[in-house]
Amino acid sequence: MSSLEIPVLSKAKIKQYIKLHQKKFRDAESLFMAEGLRTVRELCQNLPDEEMLVALLFRVGETESDGFVAKYKEKLFSISDRECAQLSGTSTPQGIFGVFRQQRRTEHAAETGSDMPAKSFLVALDDVQDPGNVGTILRTAVWFGAESMICSAGTADRYNPKAVRSCAGSIYGLHHYGVEHLDQELLRLQKIGYSILSASLDGKDFREFSAWPEKQVLVIGNEANGVSKPVRALTDQLVRIPHGGKKVSVESLNASVSAAILMERLVLT
Repeated sequence: MSSLEIPVLSKAKIKQYIKLHQKKFRDAESLFMAEGLRTVRELCQNLPDEEMLVALLFRVGETESDGFVAKYKEKLFSISDRECAQLSGTSTPQGIFGVFRQQRRTEHAAETGSDMPAKSFLVALDDVQDPGNVGTILRTAVWFGAESMICSAGTADRYNPKAVRSCAGSIYGLHHYGVEHLDQELLRLQKIGYSILSASLDGKDFREFSAWPEKQVLVIGNEANGVSKPVRALTDQLVRIPHGGKKVSVESLNASVSAAILMERLVLT
């Protein structure tokens, strides 16, 4: 589909969408922007409903090879090279953007304490500050079937452009929400039957566990400082990933790598 077949995006909308690089505007508008064919296509394929897509923007002269945009022709707009550069969060704009509505705030069974499934797996992020890690962990949580992801107030915004790129379109794949005090939320979950497992270098080697709780929350801590003291104080079990080899040449694993290893162990063992 060529850009000649679609209308030009208005200057007012360009200004509105450029502001979505800032969290306060994303939150105020309940919108976020995604860039790149793969990410935008996957988001469109996983829309909870079509109203969650606000607009698809194509650089003038850009073509779209696999035709997924055809069903959204009323939301297609063209943009200039200059506007593409203004909208892009990268040094080499990819020429396609999507503007989407943020996930609607709905309560999960774990939040209400009612109708809980026999088995339940949640992920919690305790001040994970790299949006790339947040996005990667979110996508991994979707892969391993987590029902929800809970984010502390100090965790990077899930709708940050880097987080959206890192989760590669999975942001609608699971229920996720933020809380002001993660320890209070985890304590509430404990009271309705969840065990809190926190990743820690001081924890027990995961190979020593023969079984895992039916209802569990895996907590991934801050990249530099690990799990916070309030969360650590209420944790049921600290869990450690053992290193291989005779000599330890690195201090720790990347937060998203640790999360992936532990999710595989907790869900598939």
